[in-house]
Amino acid sequence: MQRIELEFDNLSEQYSFNYVAQAANGGILYQNGGSVLLATICTQENEKYDDEFLPLSVQYIEKTYANNKFPSGFIKREGKPSEFEILTSRLIDRTLRPLFPKGYTYTTSIVVMVLSYDGKSDLQLNALNAAACALYVSDLPLQSLRDKAVSGVRIGRKDGHFIINPTMEQLGESELDLFVSGRGDELLMIEMKSIRTASGANELSEEHLLEALEYAKNYLKNATQTYHQHFAPYKKPPFAFESPNNELDEQLLHIIQTRYHTSITEALTHMAKSERHTQLKALIRQVVRECEIEDEKKVQEHIMAYKKKLVREMILQSRIRADGRGLKDVRPISIQTNILPFAHGSVLFTRGQTQALVSATIGGDNDAQNYEMLGSKNALKKRFLFHYNFPSFSVGEASMIGSVGRRELGHGNLAKRALQSSVQEQDKTIRLVSEILESNGSSSMASVCGGSLALCACGIQVESLIAGVAMGLVTQDEQYAILTDISGLEDHDGDMDFKVAGGYKGISAMQMDIKLGGVTQEILSQALFQAKEARQQILAIMEEARAKIVLNDAILPKSESFMIPPHKIVEVIGTGGRVIKDIIERFGVSIDLVRESGMVSVSGSNVENLQGAKAFILQLVESTGAKKEYEKVDWESYMVGERFVGKIKKIVDFGIFVELPRGGDGLIHISKITKDRTQHLSEIFHNVSELECEILSQNKNKVELGLVESSN
Repeated sequence: MQRIELEFDNLSEQYSFNYVAQAANGGILYQNGGSVLLATICTQENEKYDDEFLPLSVQYIEKTYANNKFPSGFIKREGKPSEFEILTSRLIDRTLRPLFPKGYTYTTSIVVMVLSYDGKSDLQLNALNAAACALYVSDLPLQSLRDKAVSGVRIGRKDGHFIINPTMEQLGESELDLFVSGRGDELLMIEMKSIRTASGANELSEEHLLEALEYAKNYLKNATQTYHQHFAPYKKPPFAFESPNNELDEQLLHIIQTRYHTSITEALTHMAKSERHTQLKALIRQVVRECEIEDEKKVQEHIMAYKKKLVREMILQSRIRADGRGLKDVRPISIQTNILPFAHGSVLFTRGQTQALVSATIGGDNDAQNYEMLGSKNALKKRFLFHYNFPSFSVGEASMIGSVGRRELGHGNLAKRALQSSVQEQDKTIRLVSEILESNGSSSMASVCGGSLALCACGIQVESLIAGVAMGLVTQDEQYAILTDISGLEDHDGDMDFKVAGGYKGISAMQMDIKLGGVTQEILSQALFQAKEARQQILAIMEEARAKIVLNDAILPKSESFMIPPHKIVEVIGTGGRVIKDIIERFGVSIDLVRESGMVSVSGSNVENLQGAKAFILQLVESTGAKKEYEKVDWESYMVGERFVGKIKKIVDFGIFVELPRGGDGLIHISKITKDRTQHLSEIFHNVSELECEILSQNKNKVELGLVESSN
C-alpha cells in the first residue's frame, strides 16, 4: 500500500493506492478528516458498443453505517438512491464524461461509496476528487489525463469575502454556493446558486461571479498540477485502444454536398423549430435508395457531419442561425396565467417551440417533504419543492411515461436553486411542478420563468421575478460566436451549454457544461453579460404578464396562527391523535402545532371553516377536562330529525355552536338563521341562552343543526 497526504485551502486529503479493490481497472481509498470514500473504475474491454454513445454509468452511494445509523424504513438495507446521491452522481458524470475520447464505447462503470462520514466534510467535493483520482491512475486509455489531473473546488461567500472549500457549517452561513471542476487552467463544469440569508436573496452580480471563477481557476490550476505530480508514479499502463477511423468518405461527402445541399438546408430549417428529425431521417433513406448504398449508418454519419458543418458555418461566417435569428435574438414569448381553475397558481410559458405548464400548490408544515441526510440523526423537512417532468410527447416520441429519470431530477434541481432564494415566505410549503408540453431547447429555463410567475399567480411574495436563458457557444480556431436562447439543434452541434437564471440585481443560479478544452475568461465574461441582456428582456415580458394576474381567491389557502398555553397542546392532539384528526375532518383544514411555544397554525381554503376550527380549538382548551369529555362522545347516537333544547356555547360570525344533549356540540350555520348577512348573530340572539334545535345531518363528529320554527 502507498499513501499520499496532500494539503490545500481548507482541505486535507489522504489517498491510498494498491490497497483496496485491486481487481478494478482503477481503485483508491480516499480520506478527508473522518470521512472515508472508496472510488473504483471498471470497464469491459471485450464489450464494445457499435455506436457513438459512451456507455458510462456513475454511481455515488452512501452507506448508512458510515455515520453509525440504520437505514430508515421497514427494510433495513440501502436501496433506492436518494436525490442527493443522484445529483452527486450527475455532478461526477458531467465532469468526467468529456474526458473520454471519441470512439471509446466500452461499457464503463464509476462507483464511489461513502464508508465513513464525520458530518463535516463536503461529500460532493470528496466524491469528485476520489473518482477523478481513480480514473487518473486507472489503465483506461485517456489521452486527456496523460499530463493533467482533474479536481473540484467549492467557493462560498460571506460578508463580501470568498471562502475556498468552506466547511458545511460555513456553507450554512454563506450567501453563495459555487462548485467548479476543471483540469489545469480549463474549466469543465460549473454549478452555482445564491443562498437566501437574513439580508435577502443575495443575487450575485456578473462581476462578482467572474471574480469567484478566477479564484476557482487559480485553485484548480495548482491542485491539478499537484495531483499530477503525486499520482503519476501510480498510474497503470493503458490497455490497447484503437481509435476508430473517423475520416469521411470524400466521394460520398461530395455527392451529399452537390446533390442534397438544398434538402439538408430545408431539413435544418425544420429541425431549428423542432427536436423531431423526421425530415432528416427520410433524407437518409432517400440517399441510401438513390445512391444504392447498403450501409445506412455510413450515410447517416456523413449527412449528420455535413449538417453540423452547415449549422456552424452559418453561425460563424454569416452570423445567422438556422431558424433565421441573429446571435442575440430571443425567440417569441407568450405567457398565460391561472389557466387551471382549481390549481392554486398556474402559468403556461411558451418560448419559441418550448412550452412549459407550471403549477404551484401552497401547503403547511405537514405538507413538507421529509428526508434524511447521511449526517442527520433526525428527519429534515424540505418546504420548497420543484418537480420537472419531461414526457416523451414533448419531442414527438411515442413511449410510456415512467418513473423520474436522472435528467428530470437534475433539471428540477436547477430550477429549484434558481427560484428558492427569491421566495420571501419561508414558513409555507410550496410545490412547483413543470410539465414540459413541447421541447426545442432550454426547457429547464422555461420552467424557471414559468415557476417564478406561478409563485406570483398564487399570491406568494417574491423579492424579484426570476428569468432563465440558455446560452451556447460555437468556436473554430480563433473565431467564436455566443448564442442567446439556444434551440435543441444548436445545443447538439455547439460547444457549450450554459444556463443562467436571475433577477434584476444579478444571478441566482447557473449551470455550465463545456464540450471543448476550456473556455477563456473573455468568452465567459461576454457570455455572462450577453445572458444578462436577454434576462432583462425576458423579465420585461414577464412583468407585463404579472400585472395581468387574477388570483384564484376562492381556492387559495388561508391561514391563521394563534397561541395557546404550551401544556394545552396535548389536549388539542388527544389520545392517539383522535381530537386533532376529528377537527381536521370536521372543518376540512390543516393544523400545525408547535409544542414548545404553543403556536397553532390553521389553514384551509374556506374562511368560515378556518374560523370555526380556531373557535373550536380555543373552546376546547378553555375549560379543564374538555378533552376527555370530547373524546367520550358517542357521535353515532345522534340521529337525523332528533329535536332538543341546547345551551348556546359560542356565537361566531358564521354560526352558533350549541351543546348537544349527550356531549359534544353542533353547528347552526348562519344560512339556516338569516339570509341577511349584514345582521350580526350576537345582536339577533342577545340575552338568549338556549335554542330548540333539530339535527339536519350527522357525519362522524360533525353534527349540522337547524332551528325549530317556534324557537326563532
